[in-house]
Amino acid sequence: MPIDGTPGQWNAITDVAGVQLGYCTLIEGNNIRTGVTAILPRGLDNLATPVFAGYHSLNGNGELTGTIWAEEAGQCDGPITITNTHSCGVARDASIKWMHGKLQRDGQWALPVAGETYDGHLNDINGFHIHEKHVFSALDSASSGPLEEGSVGGGTGMICYGYKGGSGTSSRVVEVAGETFTLGVFLQANFGLKEQLTISGVPVGKLLAAEIDQGKGFKRESGSVIGILATDAPLLPHQLKRLARRMGLGIGRSGAISGHGSGDIFLAFSTANMDAHSEQPELTQAKFIPNLLLDTLFEASIEATNESVLNALFANESMTGYQGHKIEALPIENVMRLIRDRQNHA
Repeated sequence: MPIDGTPGQWNAITDVAGVQLGYCTLIEGNNIRTGVTAILPRGLDNLATPVFAGYHSLNGNGELTGTIWAEEAGQCDGPITITNTHSCGVARDASIKWMHGKLQRDGQWALPVAGETYDGHLNDINGFHIHEKHVFSALDSASSGPLEEGSVGGGTGMICYGYKGGSGTSSRVVEVAGETFTLGVFLQANFGLKEQLTISGVPVGKLLAAEIDQGKGFKRESGSVIGILATDAPLLPHQLKRLARRMGLGIGRSGAISGHGSGDIFLAFSTANMDAHSEQPELTQAKFIPNLLLDTLFEASIEATNESVLNALFANESMTGYQGHKIEALPIENVMRLIRDRQNHA
C-alpha cells in the first residue's frame, strides 16, 4: 500500500532513542486472551527522569491514569502500561511497586500512567487473570528495537473494525528547522465497526461487508483506543497536547467516528530536554520548536497513527476465545484487491 511519510528504522515507537517497550501475553485454555504492554519513556537507565507530556481525550469512555497530573504539571513520571479494562488498577499499582524496587527510594512517590481497553468478548475479563507478576514481566522485558504487532501484550484480546485488532506501531522521520527528529506511535486498537473501515481512502469495510461478511458484526461500538506518541523533538507540554489531538485525526483517517461507547485517549511525550527536569532549587531552561514550525510534526502524528491502526490489523490472525467467540483476521488479499481495483479506476 502507498504510505505517506518516511518511517524510521523499525517503523516503531522504539525508533525514538531511549524509548523501550515490553509485552506480557496471556493465551491460556479457551477463555484467557489478554496481557500487558509496558513503555519506558526514557528506558530503564533514566527511569527516574520525567518527560514533558500532554494528553487529549477524544471520547472519554475509558481510563488513562496519571493524566490529571500530566495536565497539571505537564509531565509524565515513570512507566506507561496498557492492559484490559478490569486490570488497569493492577497495572498502575504494580508499576509503582516495580519503580520502588528499581529506584529504592524511601517514601517513593509516583502517579504512573496506566491505560485500558475492553477485551471481554474474547477474554474472560471478570476472571481477573492479570496479576502483579504479569505487569512486572512486561516492564522487565521492555527493550528498544523492532516490535511484534497484533495479538500481543495488552492488545491480545482486542478487536478493531470488527476484525482481530490489538497492538500496532509506526514511526516517522521528519526535518524541522534543519534538524532531523523522530516521532513514533503505539496504539492498543480496539474500536470501530466493520462498515467504517477505510484504507487508502477506499471504503473497504463496506465493500467487504457486501462481498463476504453480509453485514455480520457488531451493531454498536463498545471498544476503545489508547494511543501513546513519543518524539525526540524538543516540545513543551502544551505543544505535546496539540500533537496528541492530531492522533484523533489519524484514527479518523481509518474511518472511526469515536462513538459514545469508545474511550479514545492519547498521550504524547518528548524525550528531549532531560536536563530541564532538575530537582535542584535553581532555575532551569528548556529548548523548544516554535509553534510556527509544528505542522510537519502534526502531519507525522496523523500518518503514524493511521498506519499503526493498519499494522495492528494486517499483523494479525483470527482468534477464538471466551465462550467460543471467534473474531476473524482482516482478509488481506481481498482488501488489497479492493484497493488495487479502486486505484486502477481512479
